[in-house]
Amino acid sequence: MQRDSGSVRSKLILMAVSTTLVALLAASIAMLLYDLRTFKQYWVDDLMTQADIIASVTAPALAFNDARTAQQNLAVLRVRPQILASAIYTAGGSRFAAYAQGAGDATYPARPGVPGYSIANGELTVYHNIVDNGEVLGTVYLRARYGLIDRMLSYAGILGVVLLGSLVIAAFVASRLQKSITDPLLAVTGVAREVMQRRDFSLRVQGNNRGEIGVLVAAFNDMLAEIGRRSHALQEANLTLEHEMQVRHRAEEALLVADRRKDEFLATLAHELRNPLAPIRTGLDILRIRSGDAQATQRATDIMERQLRQMVRLVDDLLDVSRINTGKFAIKMGRVELKAVVNDALEVVRSYIELHGHELVIDLPDRPVFLHGDATRLAQILSNLLNNAAKYTNRGGRVSLSARVEDRNLIITVADNGIGIARDMLHQVFEMFVQVDSTLERTNAGLGVGLSLARRLVELHGGTIEADSPGINRGSEFIVRLPIVVEPELPAKSTPATFMTSETYRILLADDNVDFVNSIGALLSAMGHSVVITHNGPDALTAAARFCPDYAFLDIGLPQMSGYDLARGIRRLSCGAMTMLIAVTGWGQEKDRQLAFEAGFDHHMVKPVRFEQIEEILSNRTVVKKART
Repeated sequence: MQRDSGSVRSKLILMAVSTTLVALLAASIAMLLYDLRTFKQYWVDDLMTQADIIASVTAPALAFNDARTAQQNLAVLRVRPQILASAIYTAGGSRFAAYAQGAGDATYPARPGVPGYSIANGELTVYHNIVDNGEVLGTVYLRARYGLIDRMLSYAGILGVVLLGSLVIAAFVASRLQKSITDPLLAVTGVAREVMQRRDFSLRVQGNNRGEIGVLVAAFNDMLAEIGRRSHALQEANLTLEHEMQVRHRAEEALLVADRRKDEFLATLAHELRNPLAPIRTGLDILRIRSGDAQATQRATDIMERQLRQMVRLVDDLLDVSRINTGKFAIKMGRVELKAVVNDALEVVRSYIELHGHELVIDLPDRPVFLHGDATRLAQILSNLLNNAAKYTNRGGRVSLSARVEDRNLIITVADNGIGIARDMLHQVFEMFVQVDSTLERTNAGLGVGLSLARRLVELHGGTIEADSPGINRGSEFIVRLPIVVEPELPAKSTPATFMTSETYRILLADDNVDFVNSIGALLSAMGHSVVITHNGPDALTAAARFCPDYAFLDIGLPQMSGYDLARGIRRLSCGAMTMLIAVTGWGQEKDRQLAFEAGFDHHMVKPVRFEQIEEILSNRTVVKKART
């Protein structure tokens, strides 16, 4: 007797896999199309922005026929390996300066094309006018790789792996579920076939089945003895099948929960990245449309700068979490003072707090408190907590930072009167991607990274952090405990008498960027300070020996002598110990700061430098030299 043992099983599995396949294919195609569209828009926007930046910084060089400076501006593109070639054309259409990626020769158009972009042969080409005071001075030409095919293949490969994995899981689940149905059904089918062939109603389905399937088997056995029970047995079978379909549906929903959590994070990340991009794009439109309106230009610049800082902070937090998780994160321990750490944190978040109209209250111990830790990471802990407090407090709220010493521990408390935290969420807020309030009404929901990063940084410093809140809409507070250094305080740097008795100072400026240093010198001179400007290391050292400056703002990349060697030379002068040295450089990593302090600098400023930063340094009457390790 031949039995078709695979029919029902195959159909159930095929139905589950087919449904999953159709849904996944539709979603995959939609995601692929959307990603390709987003990829194109990203590259166009990125290259247009790069062209606009080059146009802005090259306009003076083009106006003064300074081909060398224009060439140097284009050489900055070496950090963008995707850009194959670039050129600057004059208003007459002749090539003024050019740059090619790598050692090979590049081809350039004889004349610039129409402003805009084009895509051909796997390359993206951009032409952008150089405009100064409404006059077109020339054109920027950029040509970059446009890896659409690579992007499509990479993304399609990922989707293919996900699709294959999902189908395997669907087939596995379906095969496990169908066995509880098909095995008893096959037994019933075999007995029914034998009854039909032999007309022997004494046959029974063997086995000790339970549940609804067992009822079906018993009903079938009774049906053989009593034909009148056939209808009842059929109803039981239908109910059993409906129940099994519901079980399978619930299992599929459970599989979707894990995917939904991943999608929620990706959607939130995209939202957090798009939020600052919108005002930045609007600011660029304002600069383009209302370039002659100084007030509108300044307002647009402020908006873009603030939103750019938000994006940088978001990316930096994600990178720090990644480094910690992969064991590549390192902190540089040293002796740091609490007030300096708080000041660094406030410099990062003060504008964000003021933007929300919050009242900021700071309460620190009167006596200096020293910690053994990484000054940058300690400031990052406090800035993350303050930023979190400001974010989840309604406009016009109150944010406070207080500190006190208990035994050998420093207790830092960051409190707010914001939306609060539910009691069951107090321990979960420090987990990755957990948000107290992720509803759409909260425009600054964030990614749920800041508190997790703060906890890990605190633990790396041998401390603890905990959250507390009376409840929803009753505010919250975060308490950080860190060990303190109880050794005697290091001696403070001697302060020149002129710092205490006069509002004007002798200031030395050394930078090979003539426009930058001359403009800063003009502003300082207008404030009544005595200013000496030099453009290389030896001249600066000679001027320092003759001038005995109170302050010296030194570029690191000076011709003939580096800023580090210049700082050491000034320190060896008879009046060098009284000079406040400030490094002004485009290198801003932690190792660069450490090199500056080891060379004798008191401050490290990263370009572009705002004049307000210089004013803040000059306004400090007593400056304690940073500890050098």
